[in-house]
Amino acid sequence: MSKENISEKEISTNEEVAEEVEGKEQDVDTEAKEGEEQSDKDEKDLKIEELEDELASAKDGMLRKAAELENVRKRVQRERVQLFEEAKAGALEDFMPIADDLIRTLKAAEESEIEDSFLEGVQMVADKFKSVLEKHGVVRIDETGVPFDVNLHDAMMKQPAPDEETGSDVVLQVLESGYKIGNRTIRHAKVIVSE
Repeated sequence: MSKENISEKEISTNEEVAEEVEGKEQDVDTEAKEGEEQSDKDEKDLKIEELEDELASAKDGMLRKAAELENVRKRVQRERVQLFEEAKAGALEDFMPIADDLIRTLKAAEESEIEDSFLEGVQMVADKFKSVLEKHGVVRIDETGVPFDVNLHDAMMKQPAPDEETGSDVVLQVLESGYKIGNRTIRHAKVIVSE
């Protein structure tokens, strides 16, 4: 073979090798770029997951704080109502002896000779007082013949029942009336109970 033939073959082989090397370099570059892109994608996915976790944690924290705030509001409202009821009961409790004195005055006036106009005036005051107490939901505890209830009555003494039909632990006489507002007893009635 001639030098020219060898050179052409070498050149074409060299060109083919160069093309192959270039192709492989491009493949390596492409793979490297794809690898970099994949690692960038993985990093972004990780960052997105971290941010989503932080967001979920922040939402959870906000929901907990909102629920806690609502519970505080409800508790404060309950305490406010309870405080108002206690203040109301305390103020009304101060007036209970006056109501008792008015009732005692009326009973004493019926037995003695007092002018009718004076008695009517005292009766009007007692009725007004009674209507004010009713307006505020105050109920008088002064029933006889009812079973003794520790939530409503204070037993001052026990005595035998006046007849055999009356059972044990029945209110025979009310010595001092009691008062209640709703289910809350302001003052227990002082009573005599059957044995």
